[in-house]
Amino acid sequence: MLRSVVLAGGGTAGHVEPALAVADALRAAEPRTRLTLLGTSVGLEARLVPARGYELATVPKVPMPRRPGAALLKLPGRLFDAVRQAGATLDEVRADVVVGFGGYVSVPAYLAARRRGIPIVVHEANPLPGMANRLGARFTPFVATSYPSTPLRGATLTGIPLREEILTLDRSPTAARAARAHYRLDPHRPTLLVFGGSQGARSLNQVMTAAARPLATAGVQVLHAAGPKNYDDVAAALPRGLPAPYELRPYLDDMASAYAAADMTLCRSGAMTCAELAAVGLPAAYVPLPIGNGEQRRNALPTVEAGGGLLVDDAELSADWLIANVLPVLTSAERLAKMSAACAGTGYPQAASAIVGMIREAAGTRRRSRPRHAAS
Repeated sequence: MLRSVVLAGGGTAGHVEPALAVADALRAAEPRTRLTLLGTSVGLEARLVPARGYELATVPKVPMPRRPGAALLKLPGRLFDAVRQAGATLDEVRADVVVGFGGYVSVPAYLAARRRGIPIVVHEANPLPGMANRLGARFTPFVATSYPSTPLRGATLTGIPLREEILTLDRSPTAARAARAHYRLDPHRPTLLVFGGSQGARSLNQVMTAAARPLATAGVQVLHAAGPKNYDDVAAALPRGLPAPYELRPYLDDMASAYAAADMTLCRSGAMTCAELAAVGLPAAYVPLPIGNGEQRRNALPTVEAGGGLLVDDAELSADWLIANVLPVLTSAERLAKMSAACAGTGYPQAASAIVGMIREAAGTRRRSRPRHAAS
């Protein structure tokens, strides 16, 4: 039996949500196991972890400086302090296994676990692994990835672990009508869901204010999360007197019900978003974030290539593109059904249970080996 597991993942939803999904699966499979989530005091985890009923232990946030300077000189000391605090948590809870999901907190967790001979499990959500998980994967054979092309040697493809309410979401016509009523939408109109992450996306917001009238004239209604900082500007820019409902919100705190209400979505293509839409079979027009290393485009490609979504560069997104490409899907029940089926075929609903299996296997290796003790 597993006595204690520490799950390290903080900073962004892409790290926190998979950690919480695995914690939920562990709690269901091993109800007597002590579960501790390691994060920071300033990330999303500070709010999400206690709200889900889990113990949160914190370490200092230690970002990797991108260029030489004072921050780089301070890095060794800051990292040492974070490893020390992570190690103190592992000792206090007597961790059997450490599970890392990348991000700021995983590096000190991996280093502290290795010094103590505690088995490590790594989960990488993105097609291109970050520095933390490239390091962690060197310390363990128990590595899970979400994409078959992720360059981590010896990894097992599991997909991204998702919470149960997403995996069991009912998107039947009856459920859709109920969800639309919750958002004050017409139960019978085709519905476009628009969101750009927790803070919204300016380019998506601008396109929607321009496309709102032609969409509504064609009979399409919209549920749009503009982002708290963008809400007032979008509300002011939306045309008045639209012939179909347009429900504008600062944010959506229940994405499952929003997915149930929608026929299609316009969104960014973060790893969690792509995984959730695949799990619920909701087609999307993906607009990858136009910065970074191109990982958002890679996130969406499996679904798009399977026929379950559309892909457009941020610079190419316009009201004309939306009307030419998204509107014909929304107004065709046959095309929506085909895209939904193709999208659902790209998901990995057993991801969390597969990672629980890896955690159990990793715990078994510690029982067969002699732990290495080291000072923090």
